[in-house]
Amino acid sequence: MVSTPGDAIGPWHRWATTWLRRDRSLAYPVLLALAAIDSAGYSVIAPTLPTLAERYDAGPALIGALASTFPLAMMIGFAAAGRLVRAGRTRTTLLAALALAALGAVLFATAPGLPALFVARGLMGLGSGGLWIGVTFATLAYWPGQEYLCMSRIYAAYSAGALLGPLLGAIGGTSAPFLIYALLLALIAPATAALPAPANRFNSDRAALRTRGFWIAAIGIMLAILATGALDGILPLHFAERLSQTGIGLTYLAVGALIAISSAAAGHQPPARMLITGAIAITTGLTIAGATTTYHPWAAGLLLIGLGAGAAQTGATGLLLDAVPTSHIVTAMIVWSQLGILGYLAGPALGGLLAQHLGYAAIGLLPATALALLALVKGRRQSPGASPKQ
Repeated sequence: MVSTPGDAIGPWHRWATTWLRRDRSLAYPVLLALAAIDSAGYSVIAPTLPTLAERYDAGPALIGALASTFPLAMMIGFAAAGRLVRAGRTRTTLLAALALAALGAVLFATAPGLPALFVARGLMGLGSGGLWIGVTFATLAYWPGQEYLCMSRIYAAYSAGALLGPLLGAIGGTSAPFLIYALLLALIAPATAALPAPANRFNSDRAALRTRGFWIAAIGIMLAILATGALDGILPLHFAERLSQTGIGLTYLAVGALIAISSAAAGHQPPARMLITGAIAITTGLTIAGATTTYHPWAAGLLLIGLGAGAAQTGATGLLLDAVPTSHIVTAMIVWSQLGILGYLAGPALGGLLAQHLGYAAIGLLPATALALLALVKGRRQSPGASPKQ
């Protein structure tokens, strides 16, 4: 009889299923691991971009387009995963997402040319979109009444995963980081398959999309993730003037630690205050990092970006949970996530164009525009008839 991969993991899968279903709280480490691994997929590409740019003689605009393929595909993944979640198939969502992300990572590592890299990064983005939606709604379903506490830990895991991506990228080359990432996805798959099926208790309410509170939270998350997109997708080309691939990876490891610390600390402060403070820090930090070519100003800019991104992300999340009841959050969460990833798309796509034509300092115009839009929406009066909790 021919053996299959399923035969090899069969005993482990049966043991894990029994273990997880005996005590649902034991499923939490699996969700935390999924969150961390998903987050690593965002930034694993950053240290490899200068090498890819040199190999294919590509400028900031083309490399920015490559980096933006991931968030563009994520937006599609959010919508597809949302349909599965509404049908009560959260666990299926997670497993399909893992398979897509792993396939994309292997293709990236073995890609024969630039077009294949775009396809590979797109597959990874589709998988990442499914992982975010699956992890989020599994957490909300498993622990009703403790959503904010449990989600704050999921965000902490995402921040920790942001450290892993640059660390993988610092290994060197353009193949090994992605092959190791694919291995991590494969290792978490059996435990994911053993998760208990979450109850489907979520509904959609489009009325939430008409509230000022939702849009403040949405613009806030867009601004926060825009900083990460610019950091991962375009600034490595600027830093490569003085730093090696390993140096960029280790530098980004430190920035990831700052984001994690800032995200956790911001949870003890009012969300609106953290969002505004973070937005100002991001705008200043990106401008300083782009306008200078020496280590000390870069360090100051990256410090502001790291602290600002963590504070703004946590603040935007708190504002969303305040604005929309969890039981009717499906549509709001998907659209909010898509708008956030639109920021991750704009970072490298628009940032690459700005850097190529106006210089790297012009990247700071992106968060400045988002900050102005945030002030405009915050200053508008609430439209009649739209009143989920604000």
